[in-house]
Amino acid sequence: MNEKKTIYLAGPLFTQAELEFNRKLRDMLLKKGFAVFLPQEDAEDAKKEHERQNQKYIFQRCVEGVDDSDFVVAVLDGVDVDSGTAWEIGYAYAKGKAIIGLRTDFRELSNGIVNLMIEVSADTLARNEEELLETVEKFL
Repeated sequence: MNEKKTIYLAGPLFTQAELEFNRKLRDMLLKKGFAVFLPQEDAEDAKKEHERQNQKYIFQRCVEGVDDSDFVVAVLDGVDVDSGTAWEIGYAYAKGKAIIGLRTDFRELSNGIVNLMIEVSADTLARNEEELLETVEKFL
């Protein structure tokens, strides 16, 4: 019996739209047969811990989430990549994890799609949800 591959889903999580988009992506990936670590929900009681200002706890849960994942899917939308997402990408890269970037934002830099450190760290950059699903299927 094959164990499900685990995806760490990195992305901004500070607006209602971002939270909903992250949940939508999570649900799509679950339907494809993956387990998904979604920091906004899987950093165990993150909201309660945030209210307690227990940032170290939330940080440690996210580090463990990356450590325990098979690869990372990172949402790269926005004028600049979310700083937490950029850190998660760098950490995953240092750990030798595959990174799939998702950039649905049509804005591009003059010399690339996103910041070169992010773009070169990613194994693949998907431009929409369909491309993302095609890419992650290769990891099944």
